[in-house]
Amino acid sequence: MTEKKTLTSSRALPCVEVGILGGTGLYEIEGIEDLKEYRLRTPLGDPSDAYIVGRLEGRRVAFLSRHGRGHRLLPMEINYRANVYGFKMLGAERIISVNSVGSLREEIRPRDFVFADQFFDKTHRRSTFFGEGIAAHISFAEPVCTELSKFLYGTAVKLGVPSHLGGTHVCIEGPAFSTKAESRIHRLWGGDVIGMTSVTEAKLFREAEICYATMNLATDYDTWHAEEESVSVELVLENMRLNIHSAKSVIRNAVAGMPPYDGAACGCRTALAGAIMTDPKFIPAAKKRELRLIIEKYIK
Repeated sequence: MTEKKTLTSSRALPCVEVGILGGTGLYEIEGIEDLKEYRLRTPLGDPSDAYIVGRLEGRRVAFLSRHGRGHRLLPMEINYRANVYGFKMLGAERIISVNSVGSLREEIRPRDFVFADQFFDKTHRRSTFFGEGIAAHISFAEPVCTELSKFLYGTAVKLGVPSHLGGTHVCIEGPAFSTKAESRIHRLWGGDVIGMTSVTEAKLFREAEICYATMNLATDYDTWHAEEESVSVELVLENMRLNIHSAKSVIRNAVAGMPPYDGAACGCRTALAGAIMTDPKFIPAAKKRELRLIIEKYIK
């Protein structure tokens, strides 16, 4: 059982070190203690679900089910901005994103883990906190936190999980899986894995100046592989079930061995420095209030 609270102010919230974004039940990790459930209300709407906060290996962590418990939300229905803003309210310094993906490469087998470091964005969304009176343009050449991604990969390898460091994640709109023609084109473009959520989150966490890495769990060969079963919900769910034990083990060991946060080790914590183009006197007061936690270091 978890204690339940509904809060709108970050002053009343616990301060967490690590956020984990993934599926329902990911927080059910051996050794986690002091679980509490926080349902947050953000200026950008409601997150996908309550944040489950607890202590894991001596560190305070927060879990969020991106599709909501029971997997209720399609990729285009997720309020990504509210999800990220909620982690900002909780003070999260690092985010481990757990994603189910299809493999676009023979050598990336179903149940392998891929710590992607590049994205190809095929979604139709505009993934930003900005607009409506305030313009900002972040650098996104290196879209994940390299330090965090390498650390997670090293943890997985030590645990014997078949893993790949680096690779390009093709992010499609969904909700349908790819046609065979699309899957073959994605391979020609240099894609390594394919999913529906990761790039949107990566852009928003970069704007929020939070370190982000994605741990991709391969469940299938998408639709390109002539000798393998094409992707289906049944196949994805079965391989996800087999993957989840390994994912929990990587998370637990990574949280235990993670070095203290050092904002100088990467550029994530200063991603907005010089990125906001709008003269502060022209930014609407309502927009300043809405994005206070995101822009307060630079705009008063």
